[in-house]
Amino acid sequence: MSGTAQIGVTGLAVMGRNLARNFARNGLTVAVHNRSRSRTDALVEEFGSEGTFVPAGSAEEFVAALERPRRLVIMVKAGEPTDAVIQEFVPLLEPGDVIIDGGNAHFEDTRRRERELRERGIHFVGAGISGGEEGALNGPSIMPGGPAESYESLGPLLERIAAKAPDGTPCVSHVGPDGAGHFVKMVHNGIEYADMQLIGEAYHLLREVAGYSPAKIAETFRGWNDGRLDSYLIEITAQVLAHTDAETGKPFVDVVADRAEQKGTGRWTVQIALDLGVPVSGIAEAVFARSLSGHAELREASRSLPGPVAEPLDEAAAARFADRVEQALYASKVVSYTQGFHQIQAGSEAYDWGVDPGAVAALWRAGCIIRAAFLDRIRAAYDGRPELPSLLADKDFAAEIGAAQEDWREVVATAARQGVPAPGFAAALAYYDALRAPRLPATLTQGQRDYFGAHTYRRTDRDGAFHTLWGGDRSEVTA
Repeated sequence: MSGTAQIGVTGLAVMGRNLARNFARNGLTVAVHNRSRSRTDALVEEFGSEGTFVPAGSAEEFVAALERPRRLVIMVKAGEPTDAVIQEFVPLLEPGDVIIDGGNAHFEDTRRRERELRERGIHFVGAGISGGEEGALNGPSIMPGGPAESYESLGPLLERIAAKAPDGTPCVSHVGPDGAGHFVKMVHNGIEYADMQLIGEAYHLLREVAGYSPAKIAETFRGWNDGRLDSYLIEITAQVLAHTDAETGKPFVDVVADRAEQKGTGRWTVQIALDLGVPVSGIAEAVFARSLSGHAELREASRSLPGPVAEPLDEAAAARFADRVEQALYASKVVSYTQGFHQIQAGSEAYDWGVDPGAVAALWRAGCIIRAAFLDRIRAAYDGRPELPSLLADKDFAAEIGAAQEDWREVVATAARQGVPAPGFAAALAYYDALRAPRLPATLTQGQRDYFGAHTYRRTDRDGAFHTLWGGDRSEVTA
C-alpha cells in the first residue's frame, strides 16, 4: 500500500465516520481505520461512492497509506483511550508527521501530549471540533492548537471541510500553541451550557408566568430568531417546543424527564476559571442547574417547602412580559459571552498563547453549537479594540445592555416574586451590577480575613499592605 492518502481518520464511531466522509466529499483521499475492522468495512461499503477511501486493517497499513508528512486524525474517547491510540501509532511515525486529536480532550492533557511528542519531532495538534454529528459531516467549526508550522500543511485540508461563515470564510484558523485549541473549545462548551440554561429559563418563565403553551412559546422563539437573538440554539428551541410526542400526543417537552445530563466540559470550564481567578458565574449557575435537576430525591423531599406558586398573567400582560423576557435573555446572553471571552483572554495570558479573541469569534460564526448572528459584532468589537478588557466595555454592547436593564431587572424580580427559579438571569444581572458598583463588600470580607487570619489588607489612602492588631488598642501595622 503506497502513501496516497492526504489525511487519515482512526476511530470510526459517528463523529469519526462523518469527519472522514466530509474529507472525502471535499476531494481528499482519506485513509480510514478502526480497531474493529467491521466499522472500517461498513464505512467503505455504505459511503464509498462519496469519495476516495483507503481502508486499513492495521495501524501499520494505516500509516503506510498516508503521504508525507503524515496527517492522522484521532477520533476516540478522551483520556486513556486517546493516550493508548497515540502510543500505538507513534512508533510508526517519523519527524514532521502530524497527529490531530479531534476529541473533547482536557487542554492540560493536550499540553502534555504536545510536549512529549515534540521531543520526538512529531507535531501534535489538539483540535476542538464543534457542530455535533451534522457538523462533522457538513462543516464544523474547528479550533486547532499546536505548533504553528503544523498548520501550514494541515490548515488547507481543514479549511476544505470547515463550516463557511456568511462571508464565505472557513470557520477554522490556528488558535495558538499546545492546548490553546482545546481550551477555546472548552470555553465554547461552557458558553453553550450558559446559553442553554438561559433559554430554558426564558421558556420556564413564559410557561409559568405568561401562561403560554409550548406551541405558543415556539412561535415566540421563532419571532426572536428573526431578530438580534438569531442563533442555532434559538432556532432548534423553537423546533423542540413545537414537536408533539407521537405516542401520547402531548407536547414533547411534557414527556421528557426534567433531569439534564452533562459530559463534563462545562464543569471543566468552571474548574479552570476558579484556577485562573476568572468570574464565570453565569456558566457556573448553568452547570449547577443541571446538577440540581439530577438530584431527584432531594427535589422530591423539598416539594412541600413554602413559597409562592406562579399565577399566569392575562393576555395583554403576558405579551408585555414576553417582551421583557426577550430583553433579559439578550442581556444575559451578552454577559455569558463576556465571561467566556474573559476566560479565554486570561488563559491566553497565563499560558502565553497569544489567542486573538476576535479570531475566536470568527470561528464560531458557523458550524458550532453557539453560532449566532451577533458573533460578527463581537469579532468587530475585538478587531476594533484588541485591548478591549470586556465586551461590556464596548460602547455598542454597553448601550444595548443599558437599554435592556429595566426589563431585565423586572424579569428577575418577577421570577423571585412568583417562585420561578431563574439562576442564570439573576447571576448575569448580579455580575453586571458588580462590575458597575463603585464599591463592593469585599472591603468587609478583607477586614474579616485580617481579623481571623492576619491576611492583611490594602488601603484607599496609601500604598502598602496593612494589618490591624485586633486587640484592645486595634493599632495598625504595615505588613
